[in-house]
Amino acid sequence: MSNPSARFCSVGPIKVGPSQPLAIIAGPCTLESLELGLEVGRHCKAVCESLGLPYIFKASFDKANRSSINSKRGIGIEQGLEHFQAIMQELCVPTTTDIHAPEQAEAIAQAVDLIQIPAFLCRQTDLVVASAEEAQKHGKGVNIKKGQFLSPREMAGPVRKATEAGCDNLMLTERGTFFGYHRLVNDFIGIADMMELDCSKFTKLGSPPVCFDVTHSTQLPGSGEQTGGRPDRALQLAKAATAIGVHALFVECHPNPKEAWSDGATQVGFEMFEEIIASAAKIRSV
Repeated sequence: MSNPSARFCSVGPIKVGPSQPLAIIAGPCTLESLELGLEVGRHCKAVCESLGLPYIFKASFDKANRSSINSKRGIGIEQGLEHFQAIMQELCVPTTTDIHAPEQAEAIAQAVDLIQIPAFLCRQTDLVVASAEEAQKHGKGVNIKKGQFLSPREMAGPVRKATEAGCDNLMLTERGTFFGYHRLVNDFIGIADMMELDCSKFTKLGSPPVCFDVTHSTQLPGSGEQTGGRPDRALQLAKAATAIGVHALFVECHPNPKEAWSDGATQVGFEMFEEIIASAAKIRSV
């Protein structure tokens, strides 16, 4: 499926959008250390390069939305953004991380290529506006993850806020919808609708490209103090999303998911990551 009115999102030298190679956004959920970031980044980059797919490194310096107050949060913004600069320079890849408060926007926009707005915060006007303004000022992009509580068409609201704040270098990410029974559900008709989102009333630049979040879509929310997951279904979801024509895949990867600081129940190991990306590359090629 393709949408001729879709526009591109530039992430460093990479263009995410129609008629482009499938972009891969991948890395550990939490940037636990510079060493871990480099290890995962090198592996993901090598896999993507071998398949001719562009790669964007992703990790979080802080996990503000945790199931328990005792859960590990991350290394913090100051050290985290220093690590992102080092990873970008060492691996020569674009980078992205998530934002949690408007006052973080300027520093994040200076350090990474793509500002990611978490799903639960996609309707926070101050956060969207600050991210859009700083992204525009520094020539970066904004990735708005669809809230689990929104329909695909409602994502026109955050897009409008961002474009009216001056940023049209946008992309959207689907990560599943919840219905209150401890599962996320992926509506592939809805994803196709989001790929053809009508933004003509407030921008002439067409529909933003759409990314599919493979691993977060396998979450089992409300599973106790730690969110559960079904990473064994990540491969099937990636295949389905690629088959309907999404422009990018988002995959969290860790050398030992059971020891990860966060999302250990949904992150995939190196071997599964390779299988997911290889399968998606084959589907995309046809």
